Amino acid sequence: MSYLHKVRIRTVGTRREMQALGIQRIAIVGGGISGLSAAHHLMEQAPGCQMTLFESGSRLGGVISTVHRDGFQIEQSADNFITTSPWGLDLCEKLGLTRDLVQTNADYRRTFVVRNGRLHRLPDGFMMMAPSRFWPLALTPILSPFGKLRAALEYFIPPRRDSSDESMAHFVRRRLGREAFDRLVEPLVGAVYAADMEKLSVDATLSRFRDMERQHGSLIRAMRHQMKSRPVEEAESGARYSMFVSLIGGLSTLVDAIALRLPENSIRLNTRVERIERAGNIWRLITSATETVGKSAPVCPVEFDAVIVAAPAHVATRLLASVDAPLSFELGQIDYSGTAIVSLAYDVQDIGHPLDGMGVVVPAIENSPILACSFSSRKYPHRSPAGKTLLRVFVGGARHPELAELSAAELLPLVLKQLRPLLNICGEPCFCDVAHWPRTMPQYHLGHKDRIARIDARVAELPGLKLAGSAFRGVGLPDCIHSGQQAAEQVLADWGR
Repeated sequence: MSYLHKVRIRTVGTRREMQALGIQRIAIVGGGISGLSAAHHLMEQAPGCQMTLFESGSRLGGVISTVHRDGFQIEQSADNFITTSPWGLDLCEKLGLTRDLVQTNADYRRTFVVRNGRLHRLPDGFMMMAPSRFWPLALTPILSPFGKLRAALEYFIPPRRDSSDESMAHFVRRRLGREAFDRLVEPLVGAVYAADMEKLSVDATLSRFRDMERQHGSLIRAMRHQMKSRPVEEAESGARYSMFVSLIGGLSTLVDAIALRLPENSIRLNTRVERIERAGNIWRLITSATETVGKSAPVCPVEFDAVIVAAPAHVATRLLASVDAPLSFELGQIDYSGTAIVSLAYDVQDIGHPLDGMGVVVPAIENSPILACSFSSRKYPHRSPAGKTLLRVFVGGARHPELAELSAAELLPLVLKQLRPLLNICGEPCFCDVAHWPRTMPQYHLGHKDRIARIDARVAELPGLKLAGSAFRGVGLPDCIHSGQQAAEQVLADWGR
């Protein structure tokens, strides 16, 4: 494309002129990783389009936020991503970040679980809710003899033939028993989804375990079958830590790299989209400056040919209320939970526990405000200077939603009171960092997949509108990237018709 053509794209204003040049105006609402991925894909696949990204906050990235302080690298939310889904790795390759990827520390790929206030190593080979090895489960002090026997009986329990959705709690109790659920699965899955296990849908989150039951009749039998062709590393438990990576400069470098690829003046920070309107084939966004919201802020209508809404569902329901009431209603039915993440830096000698793992999860029956604690600088050694240790403590979720919004002054004493005896800490932290993320984790409750099908059907009736984000088909970073890319691809496919 010539420089003159680039200038022309920036200066042409009317719809008729833009149509003559084959230019489409596309709005993206939301500057998190889904919206950024959509913007990057549009610029990569159709550099001739005119794209504008609206973000109500003062920065891009959504919950992705890396802070550098006193030699520490603090991830205030997501701190890595899984590589079994290709979209995160593929995007890093396109952005020239492949050499910056780092794996988890191979010496510490194990998880601890709290029982009666003490840390115990999760049985080797126990992956989320299925044991792949018998003896580690038989020897663990986390379960009672009866709990172990009941879990072992899973091998003989016939599969459920009913194809209807099932809650995570019901599924695991049915297969492995109540104690294995309370002591092993609930803390592991809860740490990932910050969810109420009585409502969390198996089909929408960990459907592969339902598939294992259907295909092999038993989770244990399925895991034994898988291990014949793919032996699990003996030191791993919990998540498959060998499959996770991060970026040496922090995940915010991914956000920065995308932003640098986007056209000049295509990003509007501190700009809140108040509502979206539709007039024939035109989409009109009513926007205002964030810093003046609530103070008679001037509104500004902007017109586009297509809109990608990459905002949380509870925001999208407001934006689309006047466009399609049934769609807005379905979006509003997607619940959210939130967490607060407390990062604590210590001198190594002040922590009595060897921290010989990736972190610890805390079952709900322990009645602790802590959901989990990640040993951040064990997981990725570059995150702390020599002689120091960095911990990340998660509180809130569906268990204690009120904690996600507590002030740092109120939250820190609660966390420190629980953490000191748990890790045998004798000193004070070098510093504390508290990040609040209320209403940021979508909850895939029972019936979620059916709801998404209804949402897809409504969106299909609205040419030029696409949705993206973590509320639909996955909460992990690669899923969000893929969601944004798919939305962009669908816009371009519609344009080409």
